[in-house]
Amino acid sequence: MKARRQRLTLRTALALFVGALALVAAGCGGDEGGASTELEGLGGSIEEIQANAKEEGQVNLVIWSGYADKSWANTFTQNTGCKVNTKDGATSDDMIDLISSGQYDGLSASGNASVRLMERGDVAPVNTDLLSNYADVTEGIKNQSYNSRDGQPYGAPHGRGPNLLVFRTDEVPEGTDSWAPLWDGTYSGKSSVYDDSIFIADAAVYLKATQPDLGIENPYQLNEEQFQAAVDLLKKLAPTVGEWWADYAKQIQSITNKDVVIGTTWPFQVNTLTADKQPVKAIKPTEGTTGWSDTWMIYSKAANPNCMYLWMDYIMSPEAQAKVAEYFGEAPVNLKACDLTANKNHCADFHANDEAWWEDVYYWTTPTEDCGGEGGTCKTQEDWVAAWTEIRG
Repeated sequence: MKARRQRLTLRTALALFVGALALVAAGCGGDEGGASTELEGLGGSIEEIQANAKEEGQVNLVIWSGYADKSWANTFTQNTGCKVNTKDGATSDDMIDLISSGQYDGLSASGNASVRLMERGDVAPVNTDLLSNYADVTEGIKNQSYNSRDGQPYGAPHGRGPNLLVFRTDEVPEGTDSWAPLWDGTYSGKSSVYDDSIFIADAAVYLKATQPDLGIENPYQLNEEQFQAAVDLLKKLAPTVGEWWADYAKQIQSITNKDVVIGTTWPFQVNTLTADKQPVKAIKPTEGTTGWSDTWMIYSKAANPNCMYLWMDYIMSPEAQAKVAEYFGEAPVNLKACDLTANKNHCADFHANDEAWWEDVYYWTTPTEDCGGEGGTCKTQEDWVAAWTEIRG
């Protein structure tokens, strides 16, 4: 009997040890990195998530305007039972403040917000095994510095697009192909510039092309000399700016009224102005430009994690991607959407599958002291914000 009890004790200990290892492995979420993807209340399978979502009944989102339009949000609600409630963010700083309030389940974060959110722990890593459409996302968008950490994905890619130079062709030569008319003040009092510290990177992109001796490689990771050159350029620009915009609707109205004839903009405004038959043209100038590759991220203490997971998965589906891409004016990240767009040339027009075109589009990210992990000493986000406050006076 004693020998039998010893065998049972050893067997029990081994079972407990194996069980503990299994729990640790489950906590890691089965993804590429080691961060835990477990969230309180989140189902452990797609089927459980779908069932739990029906009980939650809603998802609360912080979004860039237009990112959860009813034309695709209503379909999501019909499919899942999750009502979509949204709050627009005007800037990335605004969106960080909103998500950190704890009132929302997730947000559509650009790179100059996503890095900070990951570092702060405001957003959680995701288990991509529970996102059925993730496998179809183009590889060039996955595991980037702005949507992953230590090889662990932190969200669902939404789309990508460039910040464009827009101008009225009845006021500015149609053959314009450079940022120069904006930066040299040719249209003083009639220009429109994005009102956020991230615009310092736009100055750096222009300097990268026009002052190569500065040695700028990454417009978001700038040493003292490079940063000061960008700030000086912006201080020279500031008196000529007619409008500092954060409200896209106000910029549209300003261009329509001819209060503004040239500026930096998003494709969304261009789509709206073109639909209204305004004489505008938008280009990626020869010097290159900044841009975005946005990511849907889940709040680390989301009240409705199951609905949020279903939203992240849905937004990567071909059907949603086709609508999202055309509505906002961007390239889908799921190329299966290209067969579903109303404009069959949309993906070609927006270079969805042309990686070479994106080589001089620098996606928004967060300035860091370690120069994005590349070594050296660069100006931080705090430095950028302080300089922007001074530039804006």
